[in-house]
Amino acid sequence: MRFFQFSSTLLNSRLYATTFYSTMASIQYPKTYEGAIAALNTLQSNFAILEEIRKSNQDMNKKAIAEMAESVRQLGYQPSDFDKLNVIHVAGTKGKGSTCAFTASILAQYKPLGGAASKLGLYTSPHLLAVRERIQIDGASISEALFAKYFFEVWDRLEASAVREGRDPTIKPVYFRFLTLVAFHTYLCEDVKTAIFEVGIGGEHDSTNIIQKPTVVGITSLGIDHTNVLGNTIEEIAWHKAGIIKPSARTLTVPQQPSALAVIQKRANEKGSTVEVVHVHPQIRSREVKLGLPAQFMNGNASLAVALAAEHLTLLGMNPGIIDGKLPPRFVKGLAEVVWPGRCQLVKTGAIEWCIDGAHTVDSLEVCGKWFGARAAGINKRVLIFNQQKRDSDALINALAGSLQEILGVNTRIFDEAIFCTNMTFKERSHKADLVSVGTDPKALENLSVQKKLAEAWVDAEPGTRATHVVPTVEDALRIVSTLSHKAPVQVLVTGSLHLVGAFLEVLGQKYPHQVKQPHTQ
Repeated sequence: MRFFQFSSTLLNSRLYATTFYSTMASIQYPKTYEGAIAALNTLQSNFAILEEIRKSNQDMNKKAIAEMAESVRQLGYQPSDFDKLNVIHVAGTKGKGSTCAFTASILAQYKPLGGAASKLGLYTSPHLLAVRERIQIDGASISEALFAKYFFEVWDRLEASAVREGRDPTIKPVYFRFLTLVAFHTYLCEDVKTAIFEVGIGGEHDSTNIIQKPTVVGITSLGIDHTNVLGNTIEEIAWHKAGIIKPSARTLTVPQQPSALAVIQKRANEKGSTVEVVHVHPQIRSREVKLGLPAQFMNGNASLAVALAAEHLTLLGMNPGIIDGKLPPRFVKGLAEVVWPGRCQLVKTGAIEWCIDGAHTVDSLEVCGKWFGARAAGINKRVLIFNQQKRDSDALINALAGSLQEILGVNTRIFDEAIFCTNMTFKERSHKADLVSVGTDPKALENLSVQKKLAEAWVDAEPGTRATHVVPTVEDALRIVSTLSHKAPVQVLVTGSLHLVGAFLEVLGQKYPHQVKQPHTQ
């Protein structure tokens, strides 16, 4: 059994930058990938801790970057060491992961030219199937062996520093901060020449904001999310996201709500940066240039990536080859070949087409509905698999239903059946360690209370659905779909959470091992 106790340090830190004490942290873990994941999982803040933080109503951001800087020092680095990684830093509410993926895919086409493109790192979150997906080099997750090596080097250095300085060596940074340290350490040891870092939450107090001199800063589309951390208004959220702006780099963003853009501009002025709003590139809008992520809402993310890559290459003395605004072949190839699993992903298994998208905010579910709705026209049997364990179920369900009704028509049955499950994978098999999350209410999981509420909200929003199901695992959800597909071809939308998508891909890959490609593996 694991025990946690609170400290003033914990209550003066952010959810994603909290230090906690664990009596299990002194266990000697085998220095394997499995041992690394077991150790890493002890650094998650469990539901009880998160509830205490939420109820404290304290401003717990103030020490976040100072604490991260201290962790960097204990690891044997200083923040300026990361300047040699030539970092592209990207924040935002929607599309920051896909923007980073597009950027990485473009820059990968310049690898034969050497220089800053010769070795490329990409740090993103969350992962879908394996933690090591978060730390990529040259388009692939680092290997299990490499992840274990660098994970335990960070773990051991932090413990050794604590012993030397008379501190408790069992105190460790939390999950996301620790992984960020592992990413920096990995990229420095592996001599990465360019690193793209996606912000975790917010920006101002995010662990990645230890970066001092990025080559360029990107801010994707903003919306309302993580209100308990970032505030309830678009202006408050914009303030946090714009916290990554640095005087050393230009700031590139997509069209935003005027009030949000005004905040970004104000913060840029204060920090000595300039802001440029990037509109959809004409060749992308016209579909002359094809995107590997073909949904229309990806156009803005791809266009921002084009601008980020061009700025980065230019600053580092590599001519991107853009003449009169026309995208060169390397850019075109990079945009077409991007791979970003779990976002607008299509998988065909027999008579079933799985439409997979990890949308988890009101805005993202609206555009997800439009993407699926455009594909669903003329399909006779449709099924929804949905979960979102932490956010407002009514608002999310209404956003998805409203968007689909707009495309398919209010008098059309959107889904024949709707299935609401947890993010747990299998009923009989153990849950994969990479997918373990202790941040949700265990009683809610046991009672399926969230799933029951989601089902009720769906019936209210779309009473024409023939049947709804509440089941405990993703495996149960797939079993229902398999039964339906015996009668006719079925199109299934899987959405609501990237954690659900990761669990779903794990189960689907077990069921169809030769048809479902594992994301970002070597």
